[in-house]
Amino acid sequence: MARKKPPCLVSLLLPLLTLLLPQADARSFVVDWEHDRFLLDGVPFRYVSGSLHYFRVPRVLWADRLFKMRLSGLNAVQLYVPWNYHEPQPGVYNFKGSRDLPAFLHEATLANLLVILRPGPYICAEWEMGGLPSWLLRKPKIHLRTSDPDFLAAVDSWFNVLLPKIYPFLYHNGGNIISIQVENEYGSYKACDVSYMRHLAGLFRALLGDKILLFTTDGPEGLKCGSLPELYTTVDFGPVDNMTKIFSLLRKYEPRGPLVNSEYYTGWLDYWGHNHSTRSILAVTKGLENMLKLGASVNMYMFHGGTNFGFWNGADEKGRFLPITTSYDYDAPLSEAGDPTPKLFALRNVISKFQEIPLGPLPPPGPKMALGSLTLYQDGDLLTFLDALCPQGPIHSVLPMTFEAIKQDHGFVLYRTYLRYTVLEPTPFWVPNNGVHDRAYVMVDGVFQGVLERNMKQKLFLMGKIGTQLDVLLENMGRLSFGSNHSDFKGLLEPPILGETILTQWMMFPLKIDNLVKWWFSLQWQKREQPTVSSGPTFYSTTFPILGSVGDTFLYLPGWTKGQVWINGFNLGRYWTKQGPQQTLYVPRPLLFPKGAINKITLLELENVPTQPQIQFLDKPILNSTSRRTYSYPLSDIQCTYEPMELSGH
Repeated sequence: MARKKPPCLVSLLLPLLTLLLPQADARSFVVDWEHDRFLLDGVPFRYVSGSLHYFRVPRVLWADRLFKMRLSGLNAVQLYVPWNYHEPQPGVYNFKGSRDLPAFLHEATLANLLVILRPGPYICAEWEMGGLPSWLLRKPKIHLRTSDPDFLAAVDSWFNVLLPKIYPFLYHNGGNIISIQVENEYGSYKACDVSYMRHLAGLFRALLGDKILLFTTDGPEGLKCGSLPELYTTVDFGPVDNMTKIFSLLRKYEPRGPLVNSEYYTGWLDYWGHNHSTRSILAVTKGLENMLKLGASVNMYMFHGGTNFGFWNGADEKGRFLPITTSYDYDAPLSEAGDPTPKLFALRNVISKFQEIPLGPLPPPGPKMALGSLTLYQDGDLLTFLDALCPQGPIHSVLPMTFEAIKQDHGFVLYRTYLRYTVLEPTPFWVPNNGVHDRAYVMVDGVFQGVLERNMKQKLFLMGKIGTQLDVLLENMGRLSFGSNHSDFKGLLEPPILGETILTQWMMFPLKIDNLVKWWFSLQWQKREQPTVSSGPTFYSTTFPILGSVGDTFLYLPGWTKGQVWINGFNLGRYWTKQGPQQTLYVPRPLLFPKGAINKITLLELENVPTQPQIQFLDKPILNSTSRRTYSYPLSDIQCTYEPMELSGH
């Protein structure tokens, strides 16, 4: 019997190549217009997605949060890209560490999650200035989110850096990004500039090509100005809204294709001074099930909220200025600490009725720890450290300048002048035309006098001799992130008035507090024997070891008023114990040094310190306690005389 010739290498590889080539070409995510559905690689598909913001979660915890989302039954994750997080100064870009967007997209791939990307340029997200960089306001007359050439030039420059970075991650290029949003809820912005939206759509197409699905998202009232015929139109609404009515309205703008709710609200945000917001499990699960029965694709906003660390929280303006809390827990299915909640298990049960969910239980809550009370010691008042806080020295001007004019993006600026005449009697000190943005801490010769606040027409009463030093510390509480058609400048927007005299000849000190805490304090700190209690902007700190195993914890500041906290040099965020509802700050385990090392906590208390300057670390958060009634303060010319009115939680 003749021996068969061994097959050549080409004949062996040919069947394999035949299989591989069509698969590469078949990677696609498209709209099946005829059957009102999506097709993924030619197969009917719908996504059940959840929002997670990588910029609100420490990088070391990304994998944990994404893995839990996948185990919850989700097949996609939706995320924003905050422009100001990546371009802190014009032409200076940062994609390192927790800003490494490609690394996050890779983590999503490992978790077997597709990606719905929302790169802005505006994102809202209850984030500082809605993600737009505050350096745009260095041109005071700029018109944000319009066809203003100055704004478009900055946007074009940014997207020419960002979009090439995500191009390899597009689904048809072998990545996991199936769709990309153009702008964000533009219909809620009064400009209604169609040319601007068309410019963005053209820019996305030029840099990303024609294969990627581009879409818009708006609330029902915003569909008219927020949608474009050449972009796929989606809508957002929550469990209490009329789903049938809203989807019927959506059909007027997108007659065919799958129904999509791009933001189905599992919870809601919190404002300082309001009640903690929640959404009932029954309402959220019922709404999700009804949408899935219709075959709709849904993204749950938020699935994991995270934290507004540092100075990154945004603000709203609804009759008055409403800054958003440090916690962005959002009453989401995964808690701020990344723990599964009863809401998560209920949603997972609903999802399991419509598609397979991964086998295996969800991981239990991560380890938590509590520590006993710690006494803090005074480092000194803020004015003591002025040279270290502003080593380059002050900026001089006849009239006070805004944060933006002196290139201070976040945090604090100290305004200083000297009295040019003696004031023997208590004399009203105030800022006209709502010119305090956002809170002013007033000191005379270093002695704290009180607070002036945005949207409150208060007056303090001051005295002093000629040459008396007047200091006004201005706090930026977060730029408006939604609901405003104007730029939100910070600082003293008008010159203060003492009696009937406009105060002039100001020095502005842009304060670099993060640098002071991280570098200078770490070298200079030494233990003091007795704590000192004071009022006005003052630094306090202490050190502590962790004797047992390290876990997540929650910093509780009973009796403290308002300020900023740093743990081991990391800016944890704002506290406002007297205002509520948030009473604890989430401290992720990776921020703490393990057994045998010394941890350091630093506070900048802005107003008043408790008689016993102590703090605690709890093993549970307190997010729903408002220390006093929730008030809205109408403008009043009389100091501290108001007619309180209760506000709702939203």
